[in-house]
Amino acid sequence: MGSYSVDKSPERIQRMFDTIAHRYDVINHVLTLGIDFLWRKFTAQKLLHVQTIDGDVLDVCCGTGDLSFAFLTQQRKLKTERMNYGIDFSPEMLAVAQKKAKNCPSLHFSVGDVLNLPFEDDRFAVVAVAFGLRNVGNTQQGLAEMVRVCKPGGTVAVLEFSMPTLPILRYFYRFYFHTFLPKLGEWFAKNQDQAYHYLPESVLQFDRPEQLAERLTQLGIAAIQICPMTFGIVTLVYGNRNA
Repeated sequence: MGSYSVDKSPERIQRMFDTIAHRYDVINHVLTLGIDFLWRKFTAQKLLHVQTIDGDVLDVCCGTGDLSFAFLTQQRKLKTERMNYGIDFSPEMLAVAQKKAKNCPSLHFSVGDVLNLPFEDDRFAVVAVAFGLRNVGNTQQGLAEMVRVCKPGGTVAVLEFSMPTLPILRYFYRFYFHTFLPKLGEWFAKNQDQAYHYLPESVLQFDRPEQLAERLTQLGIAAIQICPMTFGIVTLVYGNRNA
């Protein structure tokens, strides 16, 4: 944990992501060497399968919509038809998502806040967030809202950066995050809110996967799975809402 709290005020987060929205996809693919595509693909495959209950899919803090597109790709492989909804409170990020989805009638993106989701209770079969929950000021309230709109028997999931368990990997990971990533990210983004300095700070101060699992358990999520990827650089935590 850091010695101070990262500024996650809604105004700062919205302004920061609005500023980098037009280059967000390119920057992410470069900084992760394209592996972020595989992380989302793995997530979609884990959460959508033949046993998944009927219902629509919600991508929370969806950004430019990459997780939603991964869900759509997996649905096409399974030959299933679902409506896919994405919400984010950055209008500029959503503008990119909507442009990418112009020929995808089953994808719907709109402005929304995870702390007060604009959906009724028990609405979705799958509710997921990828690399967005750590930007929310109140983690527990955000998760509670995700659980609220999930159907009984449905799935709630969080895909997020995490710290590798092997000491040598942890050392190089921290070096990359604190030294290389901010400089390269800021060179690409050229924004005044230092988005790629914020990234390592927010990751280091966010819950560990085990802490996320405990939060979900407290909210009525059972059969929780913790799935580390790429030597623990990212982790998928998911489970089913109790009936």
